[in-house]
Parts: sequence; structure tokens; C-alpha cells
Amino acid sequence: MHEVSGPADVRARLEKTGYLVDDGLAVACFLALRLHRPLFCEGDAGVGKTALASALAEAMDAPLIRLQCYEGIDASQALYDWDFPRQLLHLRAAEAAGVTDADRLEGELYDRRFLVTRPLLRALETQPSVLLVDEIDRADDEFEAFLLELLSEYTITIPELGTLRAQLPPVVVLTSNRTREVHDALKRRCLYHWFDHPGFARELAIVRRRLPRVTERLAEQVTALAQALRAEDLVKPPGVAETIDWAEALDALGASEVDAELAVATLGSVLKYREDTERARGLDLAAILAARET
Repeated sequence: MHEVSGPADVRARLEKTGYLVDDGLAVACFLALRLHRPLFCEGDAGVGKTALASALAEAMDAPLIRLQCYEGIDASQALYDWDFPRQLLHLRAAEAAGVTDADRLEGELYDRRFLVTRPLLRALETQPSVLLVDEIDRADDEFEAFLLELLSEYTITIPELGTLRAQLPPVVVLTSNRTREVHDALKRRCLYHWFDHPGFARELAIVRRRLPRVTERLAEQVTALAQALRAEDLVKPPGVAETIDWAEALDALGASEVDAELAVATLGSVLKYREDTERARGLDLAAILAARET
């Protein structure tokens, strides 16, 4: 997929995987592939940021390598580490065998076989690959700075082994739910795309593509309800992922359509906060469904 002819080609290939993109995202993905630039995807949870990386990997027939960020993550957890227990066992075995050459022992201890590769190093050494740096907004400033340096050159230096450079840079997708602002320096290194909640027609198309067994009527009703809930002042508005979950839950119950009573009974599939559930129960869901029929 690195040899794509243009945004339309990218769009077609992604749609074959079941991932529907608009023109702006197709252009951003094409430029990320052509220019070897990371793609920074920002938006609410559940709008398809992580799914984009999976779709790119499938379209490229390349492995998806995921780094899940969290508070306190550092280079040893993201890049590489040494397997200290195995090194210790090797040292004891060498001593038992009568090996006394200190230089030889040190060289053996820091052999590649004792190196534990983490996601970033695996991505640099795997060609082609898609690297997903998920929820970068959960990491701290120091990790952001480290990641910026790595993505600038796609090169790392392991003191005991030397410098390693990616022959073919991975396709990098960074996601952020905007729980905090990511520094401008990292964003400037990337192409940027804001993931908004889709309109009714596009969200319905996504649900139909992901759940072809669900009846068209049920898909339309669930999408309409999700759009209505999203318009409310909720703690966590439902994303497309929750719309799909809701439709799948109703289908599992054998429903071919939904009424207000069934919608309320299955709110746990789409809303994850008590306050949101109570607010949804206070809405006239029957009127929302009836309006969709007119």
C-alpha cells in the first residue's frame, strides 16, 4: 500500500477492509504513506481512531504493532529492555563451567538474544508495519519528547549494540482522546486529522458495513437514537463504536426493530455513566423513533 496512486486509491483500499473514510481522512492517509509522516488522530473516544490503524494494517497486509500509552510509561517499556533473569542464569552457568574471562562474559550478557524488544523497536525492525501509539495524551511530557526524537529519524541507539535504523519507516498512527493537550512540537512532526462524530448517513453506512446481518430498519433506528443521545449534554456521548455495540446487542436479543422500552432496557450497551443513563431515560425515545419514520 506504500505504492498508492492517490487519496482515491487509499479510500478504496480502506473501504475493502470495511473502514469508511471521508475525503479529508483519505488525503491525510495518502500523505502519511507517501511522505513517511506520522498521522496524529484526535477526537472523542469511539470515533474510529484506533480502528483506522487496524484498517491500514489490513490494507497493507502488514502487522499492526500497538503501543498503549499510560501515565508513567518510559523508554524501557516502549522501546527495549534487557532480560535480567536470563542474563543472570547465563552468568551462573558460565561460572559453573569455569569461564573467568570478564570481557567475554560481559559481551555474552549483552548479546542480542537477551534483548527484549518492545513495540517501538519491533516497529522499526519490521518492514512493512503499522505502529499504533494509542492514547498518547495519557503519557507524560518526557515520553512525548522521547517519541518526538524517535519519529524524527526512525533511529535508536542501544549502547551495547550500536545504532539501529529503520530501512523502511513504519506507518505511524498516534491517537489522542484529548484528555490533555499534546505539545505542539510533536503535533508539528505529524500530519493531523480531527475525528468528528459522523452524520446520520455515514454512521448508518458504517453500522451496515460492520453488521451486515442486522436488519436495515434496526440499523436506522439505532443510528437515529445514537445521534439523538449525542446531541444531549452527556458525560460521555456515544461514539460509533457504541452505536455498533448497541445494534449488535439488539440483534443478539433477536430484535429486527427497536421500540422505546427495548431501547431503555439496552442502554448499558451504549452509555457507561449513571448520569447519562438517567438522562436518556428522561428522553422521549418513542418520539425520536417516530420522527425517523416520517
